[in-house]
Amino acid sequence: MNDKNFKALPIQLANKLIAEIKEGNSLFQKPVKENGMPAFVKPINPTTGKGYSAMNALVLGMQRHDDPRWMSADAARYAGNWVKEGEKGTLIEFPKTSDIQAIRTAEGKVIKDDAGVTQTKTVEFEKPQQAKSFLFNAEQMKDIVPLQEYLAKQEEGQTLSPLERAAKLIEDSKAVIIHGGQEAYYDKKRDAIFLPEPEQFENETKYLQAAIHQLAHWSGHESRLNRPMEGKFASLDYSREEMRSAIAGILIGGELKIGHNFGQQAAYMSNFAKLLKDEPFEIAKASRDAQKIANLLLGVSQKREQKQAPEAVTFKKGDEIAYLDTTYKVLETRKDKSIKVEDGDGSRKVLKPDFGLYKSLLEAKANPREPDLVLEEGQEQGQAEEQGQSHKIGR
Repeated sequence: MNDKNFKALPIQLANKLIAEIKEGNSLFQKPVKENGMPAFVKPINPTTGKGYSAMNALVLGMQRHDDPRWMSADAARYAGNWVKEGEKGTLIEFPKTSDIQAIRTAEGKVIKDDAGVTQTKTVEFEKPQQAKSFLFNAEQMKDIVPLQEYLAKQEEGQTLSPLERAAKLIEDSKAVIIHGGQEAYYDKKRDAIFLPEPEQFENETKYLQAAIHQLAHWSGHESRLNRPMEGKFASLDYSREEMRSAIAGILIGGELKIGHNFGQQAAYMSNFAKLLKDEPFEIAKASRDAQKIANLLLGVSQKREQKQAPEAVTFKKGDEIAYLDTTYKVLETRKDKSIKVEDGDGSRKVLKPDFGLYKSLLEAKANPREPDLVLEEGQEQGQAEEQGQSHKIGR
């Protein structure tokens, strides 16, 4: 880890993506594997029941395992599972807010109890520190619950099918969607999504995937996530937004279990590769934005399949809550129970109790993750396009 030749995780991920794009088998280009399974399966920690942050999810998902379960060797052993001999772990990074350290005397000697067990204490960090861990997939383990049995248990109580959940997400967004024509795009000036009629698509899944991809663009409007969406069609700046929406589509498709399909991939792949080569840390920025997109769209629609935080747990000013790949600080609490928060990038927003992110942060505060477990149109339009000022996004 301390080797001077060691490359930061975003650089490793960027290099691998570039290689896969050139080979034509990246997640953007091939959403389905040869065995018919989705190319991306949402990674999950089976002990905590939680997923991993966007960049880590990409890192793990690009290993192309059919099993979604990932754990560290220590966590697996604690759960009664064992990593098979010779298996190689996959590196992830996460913000660590505390550490368990041995209690020592003033001279630095470790203190042990009568049984010879080293006494420890939990040390809270003033600011989250970047930590690393190697994870292993369930396919690399022995003595683990069979995949089908695990999946069946996960689906208990789920009354909607994946397609129904996707349709509900689209409906619950309340986005303006206009059907007709041959193009699928988001018009930022009208704040409206344009899609061909559903019957124009190969099947319902392809229609829903296209709608979710455009919803990802829709999320960037100034009244929502307020994301820069400038640049001429097929330019590098334009491709930055496409990368964010493509990754968000992968995350949401994995969550809903409908897969993803980045339709116009050919127009962007060379720009994606150039962006990642020139600015490898762009993948980290794009992943963070994609996570915000997924949080927004899933939070509006989805009842999370996890235990609710106890009623007694409330937010307090000054709370710092580690969630996914950042830490949120509570700046203000209000009489209507809404809160004002600031994330690790310095972005501030007000969250109301019915927001998905609000509920997720409340649950994260009630059940903080343990360090070992890592989480977790016409002539006018044509002239505008010639000048590089098209309002169409995501064609």
